[in-house]
Amino acid sequence: MAVVLGTEGYHYEVAEGWAKLPPGYEFNADVAAVGVDKHDNVYAFNRGTHPMCVFDRDGNLLRSWGEGVFVRPHGVFMALDDTLWLTDDGDHTVRQCTLDGKVLQTFGIPGKPAPYMSGEPFHRCTHTAFSPQGDLYISDGYGNSRVHKFSPDGKLLFSWGEPGTDPGQFNIPHNICCDSDGWVYVADRENHRVQVFDGNGKYESQWVNMHRPSGLYMEPKPQGRFYVGEIGPDMAVNINLPNCGPRVSIYSHQGELLCRLGHAHAGLDPGQFISPHGLAVDSRGDIYVGEVSFTNWGRRVRAKGEEIPPGLRSLQKLVKVS
Repeated sequence: MAVVLGTEGYHYEVAEGWAKLPPGYEFNADVAAVGVDKHDNVYAFNRGTHPMCVFDRDGNLLRSWGEGVFVRPHGVFMALDDTLWLTDDGDHTVRQCTLDGKVLQTFGIPGKPAPYMSGEPFHRCTHTAFSPQGDLYISDGYGNSRVHKFSPDGKLLFSWGEPGTDPGQFNIPHNICCDSDGWVYVADRENHRVQVFDGNGKYESQWVNMHRPSGLYMEPKPQGRFYVGEIGPDMAVNINLPNCGPRVSIYSHQGELLCRLGHAHAGLDPGQFISPHGLAVDSRGDIYVGEVSFTNWGRRVRAKGEEIPPGLRSLQKLVKVS
C-alpha cells in the first residue's frame, strides 16, 4: 500500500525505489543536492563514484558525469540559462557546468581555502543563488560565516555576515536562494532559522520554528512557496528526540508554516527521512529529496552503536497527489 504524507491540500505519495540505478551505479553515498531542468530531468549531485547522476522523471538513469572533478559535492542551483552551478565544499569552489558536465567557469581556487573565518571567499562554501538581475550569491559556509555577492560578470561586489546568533550573523550559512523580487534567504543551520535580507545584505526578518534547516527551494514565481529540508538532531542524547525532524516543511512566501512531511523520528521505512539536505521541485509539484544518509547514519553509529544498514537510501521522490 502506498505511503502518503502531508495534510489537506498538501498530500504526497512516496515513490519507493524511484531511482533506477544499474549495477555499479548505486550511490552507496550521500546525495547532497538535487536540481531539476525544464524537461523535469533530475540531477542528483552525490558523493559516490559517479558524482552527477541524471534521471528522467520516471527514475531512469540517462547519464552520469563529474568523475575526477569533484571532491565533496554539496550544492546544486539550476540557472535559467540551463546551466548548473555546483558547489564543492571539499574543494572550496563553485563550478558552472553545462547539463552534460562541461565546466564553463570556476569560482575559487581548487583545493586552496581562504583562512578559516577570514570572511574572504571561500572556505568550504555551501550553495549558490541568482537574483532576477543576474547577481550571484554564494553562502560560505562551514569555514566562514559569510554571504558573497558577485556581479553577472563575476566581480566580487561585497560580502556580509560574521559568526554569531544576532540578526545578520551566521552559524553555518548552509544554503541560499532568491525570490522573484530579489530578496535573499539564508539557511542559518545551527541557529535553527532562515534569515531574510534585501539584495544588498540588509537584514529584514527571520523565520524560526525549524530544526537545523539545510535544504532550501523557492518556487520560481511571485509569492512562490518555500520548501525547507530539516536534518534533525544527531547528538547521542537527542538523536531519537521526536518531532524535531528530519522532515521537509513547506512555508508560504511570508514564512507561514503550511505543512510538514515526514515522521516523528528518523528511520528507514517509506515516508521517513534520515537527513534531507537538498531539495528540488519539478513542474508538476513533485519533490525530490537528497539526503546525507550515510553521513548521518555514521553519527548514529557513534551515538548509538548502530551499524549502517544495507541498501541505505539517499534520494527520495514525493509525488504530489493534492
